[in-house]
Amino acid sequence: MRIVLVADHAYINGGQAKVSLESAIGLARRGHEVVLFAAVGPADPRLAEAGVRTVILGQTDVTKARSLASFGVQWLWNAPAAARLRDLVAESDPRDTVIHVHAWAKALSPSIGPVLRAAAAPVVYTAHEYYLACPNGGFYDYPVAAPCHRTPNGLACLTHNCDSRTYPRKLMRVARHALMRRTGLVEGIDAMITISELQRQALAPYLPASTRTYDVPNPVDVEPLGHRAGPPGDFVFVGRLSPEKGPGVFAEAARLAGVRAVFAGDGLARAELEARHPEALFLGWQSPDQVKAVLRGARALVFPSVWYEGQPLTVLEALALGTPVLVSNVCAGREAVQHGENGFWFRSNDPQALANAMSHLVNDATAMRMGRAAYDRFWAAPLTLERHLDGLERVYREVSGQEADQEAGPRPPPMRAAG
Repeated sequence: MRIVLVADHAYINGGQAKVSLESAIGLARRGHEVVLFAAVGPADPRLAEAGVRTVILGQTDVTKARSLASFGVQWLWNAPAAARLRDLVAESDPRDTVIHVHAWAKALSPSIGPVLRAAAAPVVYTAHEYYLACPNGGFYDYPVAAPCHRTPNGLACLTHNCDSRTYPRKLMRVARHALMRRTGLVEGIDAMITISELQRQALAPYLPASTRTYDVPNPVDVEPLGHRAGPPGDFVFVGRLSPEKGPGVFAEAARLAGVRAVFAGDGLARAELEARHPEALFLGWQSPDQVKAVLRGARALVFPSVWYEGQPLTVLEALALGTPVLVSNVCAGREAVQHGENGFWFRSNDPQALANAMSHLVNDATAMRMGRAAYDRFWAAPLTLERHLDGLERVYREVSGQEADQEAGPRPPPMRAAG
């Protein structure tokens, strides 16, 4: 099967790109012809090593643009991306091809929508976020640091600034979202892969009733190391230090609980956090192996995110390493945590509620018991890359009709022009 993966980036810059690249490499190693189409390079060198063909446009993304005004044309309608994707789709036999979209909002833009809608090959879309439904991609109100319950593009949405910067920027997001909804990106999707129940529920009202949905959890890159030896260390936060991730909630809760907060990560909120909480420890950005070591030695991972994260991999990594998790009740990470068994839920954006949850794990014996439960429960049905690839192949077979074809026998080879 030929699989055309569509993404903003050809290198890992976050969880979304990590999943798309790891699946590209894994699918190629299983014998599929994999093409990664991306706006922003450079390409991860492992792609070429695995035999993945890359088509990279050499463009930039919204995070690197000096101003949204200068980047606006590409951000609203990336015509070169649409033209190159159209050519790539045209060279593929639709009977043996699946187009799988992972990301478009940071660089590719809604311009790929008409290409997907016109494609004869089936289109699969993994919802890593909420851009198909919400203009800012997260159902999140940045100025007040809380989930947003307004109807996207409704009157209340249009008149309220939920953007992290300015209201004019919010209006540009609204315009792009309307453009996306009207030019075929949603209608061009034959199957939707979601990664959590929370995400399915949030997206369902904004998808056509005919959209087929599949549950294919993201893979977790960890090894089974066995139960941890004690004693457990500190409560830790891993990730970007930005308001929607809730680092300030963690720092204040740690102060209330009389324990030290440890941050493995960096971001715009770090300077303020360091000034307000000199008692906390800030490790800065860590390599993947360093993150695993931090998680493995922690008393618990604290995941205080205040927005609807789809399937936070850090939560799953911690559980796989035998570390309990304290998780906000508004994010999908709660679906992996059994309250009182391998961690606790706590009321979002409430430092006292988090401090109360932390107090249960101050006891070493409780922390070790919950850590063993976390490890055993994860490895009873581990979210490995191989399981993820099995799920993708099942979706690809169903949307392309190959399961029915296998029952009917082999198909004749495609007709090709002479010369």
